Amino acid sequence: MSKEMSSFKFYFRNGETWSINREDIGDLWISKVTTSYGRINGSDFQKIRPCEGLKIEINQEADHVQTDDINTGGLESGMFARAVKYQDIEKMSIIFDDNSSDLIYFPYKDKATPGQEGLDNVYQTTKVSSENKLYIVIDAEKTVTEVYADKF
Repeated sequence: MSKEMSSFKFYFRNGETWSINREDIGDLWISKVTTSYGRINGSDFQKIRPCEGLKIEINQEADHVQTDDINTGGLESGMFARAVKYQDIEKMSIIFDDNSSDLIYFPYKDKATPGQEGLDNVYQTTKVSSENKLYIVIDAEKTVTEVYADKF
């Protein structure tokens, strides 16, 4: 019996999270997921799954905060507005129907100038279409406008 993905949980760099049900996801591509082993910030030795990039279309029904998510920014403005304002998604859990999960890390390079700490990721671009769908691309070479040119 194979596992089925039931939802995603995005983790923002500032500690906030956003859970998105499978039904609210349209187009999706997570490219070149690999497995590495190591320590992150002094943690225990662990399996780390970095990927090369992400492109995702999220339907309007996901523009809300789940009660499990701690996200005051999303409560005030909605998750789409939060994701557009702060380009800081650094990882994502893929949650399966048996409640197991895989944690995927995205390419991340801070936009801040040297000597300052910022949150935004150079590789992430995010836009809302006229149909109120959110498009996110995390890629070192292409932007959301280039990948989803027909949507804007």
